[in-house]
Amino acid sequence: MADKVLDAKGLNCPLPILKAKKAILEVPKDGTLEVLSTDAGSVADFAAFCRTTGNTMLESTEAGGVYRFIIKHTA
Repeated sequence: MADKVLDAKGLNCPLPILKAKKAILEVPKDGTLEVLSTDAGSVADFAAFCRTTGNTMLESTEAGGVYRFIIKHTA
């Protein structure tokens, strides 16, 4: 289970990323943030977010139009 869950369903770019950027700071180092989003663009956005921030994408899945990301706070 993630240390923190961010429900960003119904929000469009750039809001899921902006909210995740703030939420990851509330996660302890080496902890995980789970993000739920319905924005199809969030797949590329969260991959880029992890690349640019140095955090690690542990999981990226989609089910029923909901995208789920597990991000490890490594930066």
